[in-house]
Amino acid sequence: MHEENSTTVTEFLILGFPALNDYKLPFFSIVILMYCMTVSENLLIILLVSTSQRLQSPMYFFLGHLALSDIIQLSNIVPKMLDVIIRKGSVISFAGCITQFYLYGVSVSAECFLLTAMSYDRYLAICKPLHYISMMSVKLRYSLVISSWVLGLMLIFITVLFVNDLDFCGPNVINHFFCDFAPLLELSCSDTMDVVIDMFVLSFPIVVVPFLFVIISYNFIFRTIFRIPSISGRQKTFSTCSSHLVVVSTYYGSMLIIYMVPYRGHLIPANQYISLAYIVLTPLLNPVIYSLRNKDIQSSIIYLIVCTFLVSRRCISFQRQ
Repeated sequence: MHEENSTTVTEFLILGFPALNDYKLPFFSIVILMYCMTVSENLLIILLVSTSQRLQSPMYFFLGHLALSDIIQLSNIVPKMLDVIIRKGSVISFAGCITQFYLYGVSVSAECFLLTAMSYDRYLAICKPLHYISMMSVKLRYSLVISSWVLGLMLIFITVLFVNDLDFCGPNVINHFFCDFAPLLELSCSDTMDVVIDMFVLSFPIVVVPFLFVIISYNFIFRTIFRIPSISGRQKTFSTCSSHLVVVSTYYGSMLIIYMVPYRGHLIPANQYISLAYIVLTPLLNPVIYSLRNKDIQSSIIYLIVCTFLVSRRCISFQRQ
């Protein structure tokens, strides 16, 4: 923790979206609707993966944890963002800001590792189908998931220690809608070179290595698919990994756009809205992408609806008796 003599800043003012202040009510309504829809969708995925016998394969096991990561990311940022929108700016404590930054970093890191594990799962399923069940064992899938969360927690904690050790002596205005890395560094009156180097080094195990692994995995996957003689066989095999490929492309594409653009005092408005889409829209679309052409998930949803309807009818009949 910071001592009082090392910094004069104990809280930050998050500006949010000044350009949309005149439209705060419709903007607030859209964001809270998307938040409720996204949390409901991802909770549904977790419920289905936990209870449905159809969804017991490793891919759905990873998908459940991906949904959990999206819920953590959203619930960490959106409630405070809604306060920022409705108040046209909102104050957050130093500890609250660091906590938000940490949880955001953990969810992003865990998602990178989980998407990598899912690409490995697709590689084994398509390129090593005869050995898939033995190689992607229960022990391995649990090891991959636990490693994803533990690595995320540990690696981001290193960065948080560096950021927490910085001095913040004013100004305290964050020109963003949450406590992100670059806006925080911009407000520090300390030498931030060590933190920048630390983040650069950590970006390799968190982002670069997983991204390269995904590219290499799909290189082998596409080679295997192109060797399939029939067109229908190719389409059927590709459909087993198309959803994951779309999610990976969207995730890394938006991340590269956001963090490849240098931050210099003022966040580029377009970049800010891309961050909003990355944090709010992507978790909303992920369950839809995975469910759109997936008969197992669709069947499980229908079965859950029918069971819920039958149980509710029995309860009503019992009450009438």
